[in-house]
Amino acid sequence: MNMKKFLYILYISAVSVLILNSCVDETFPEGSIATSEQVGASASALQAGLNGIPAQMTKGYFVYDDQVHETDISYPMFMIAQSEMLGDMYPLGENSGYDWFRNYNTFSGNFGETSYYAYLPWFTLYKLIKSANDVIGAVNLESADITAEMKGTAGVAFANRAFYYYLLTVFFEPVENIYTDISKVKGLTVPFVTEKTTSEDAKNNPRAPHKEMIDFILSDLDKAESFMEEFTPPSRLFPNLDVVYGLKAKVYLWDEQYDKAAEYARKAIDTFKGTPVTATQWEDEKLGFNKANKAWMWYITYAAEGMRNLANFTGWMSAEADWGYSSLTKPGIDRSLYDKIAETDFRKNTFLHPDKYKFHKYKTSRDEDFINEAPPYMSLKFRCRDGNWETYSVGGAVDVPIMRVEEMYLIEAEAVGMSQGVAAGVAKLNSFMQSYRQKDYEFTTGDQREFQLEVLTQMRIEFWGEGNAFPSAKRIKPDVIQNYQGTNAPANIFKINLKGIKPNWNLVIPINEMNANSALTGLNNPNPTAVVKGPTPIGTFAQ
Repeated sequence: MNMKKFLYILYISAVSVLILNSCVDETFPEGSIATSEQVGASASALQAGLNGIPAQMTKGYFVYDDQVHETDISYPMFMIAQSEMLGDMYPLGENSGYDWFRNYNTFSGNFGETSYYAYLPWFTLYKLIKSANDVIGAVNLESADITAEMKGTAGVAFANRAFYYYLLTVFFEPVENIYTDISKVKGLTVPFVTEKTTSEDAKNNPRAPHKEMIDFILSDLDKAESFMEEFTPPSRLFPNLDVVYGLKAKVYLWDEQYDKAAEYARKAIDTFKGTPVTATQWEDEKLGFNKANKAWMWYITYAAEGMRNLANFTGWMSAEADWGYSSLTKPGIDRSLYDKIAETDFRKNTFLHPDKYKFHKYKTSRDEDFINEAPPYMSLKFRCRDGNWETYSVGGAVDVPIMRVEEMYLIEAEAVGMSQGVAAGVAKLNSFMQSYRQKDYEFTTGDQREFQLEVLTQMRIEFWGEGNAFPSAKRIKPDVIQNYQGTNAPANIFKINLKGIKPNWNLVIPINEMNANSALTGLNNPNPTAVVKGPTPIGTFAQ
């Protein structure tokens, strides 16, 4: 063993102590939701504030600004957490205990109000909201001297804020389930914090009812749409007008306004004019899912400067990387979901078949031994930049997708099926799949529920590791089956079968927010910790 590898293992061993003790030593900074600060109205200050929004979305140790918890990686945290909550992703390596995200998949450890799994999602999103609020608050929208660029800058911030509130709503608005009682908080989302909210306001700031939150988010998106009529952001690191339409489609879908969801998904597709990721792009061993292309409507990017070697997306999700936790955990797909991918669908080549090279000539930046020694179903989706699997500041300096046009096609398919009849939705789904994923795909049904579940399955396959299928799953409540004959779940804590949804799909508000905000007293979501323990017997649901 060379010295570099020895020191790496020594360091990881030290970090493992933190993993084992994380449920005991959880500590949180004092205070509540951050309120807005003025960034100044000068053009340079506005531009700096605007540039800070996407920069914050890839910041390692974003909330703590220190190596406290390894899930503290800003927006990519939600991509991984949602994939784990769905039960679509497992740590398949011999060192699966290094998967700091595993509680999202199992909720066997502390998942309550004193846990990092409450604290980090909540404060990550509110900290991102603050960055948007600071830009919005710096623009006097009533001024006669306001320029198109200033309005457009505010529009970008409104779109970002809308997206963050959408995510907060998806995570914290409770959905009924048989495992926890949500009756006291049914229909409640999260508190509003805008550019006008004061610290005093935040001390008595109630959870907004569902309709008020949806109206608020759509109002922000209306502003963004209006302000971008004469403004094009400098790059797709910022939401463009087509992304605003896409965000409206996502919000309307969550709200089950299916006619509107279909309308705005189509507007997003037509305005964007991009095309879905091709098979060649998907399987590229140097640029696969690490370089923005004509399918990516909105993305974020990692800069080599200031990047943390462990707190970055590639280090978590690319098993080819030799410098992150993924080299130990070997993230891969749930076998039952893999089995639903047809052999004629090129997306199946994303994951290692048990027969390895007998099934497919996998492309890798490593070598054949790496593939042959890897666990079946391991992912090859997210590649190291330029195939550099040794140097984190090179291989990890990647683009990360937030919105791809494929999501709009699948939203449109479900929304059309729910608003215009199942046959019309099936036709949309078949058209997308045959055109872009599987030429011989042919789905038929007259049953609305069966149709919704099939669209959800295609979303789970398409957005494995990106998390975008989670909101639809929480809305549809598809049942979660992780213990079945032949499961590749790596341990009993993962082997759980639940009716409808997992109770931890309703995240819990952190204790320091509960203590700092009197309007939340008695109105937290129920703690799902250990309400279900694996393994659930095959063929049954946990009770």
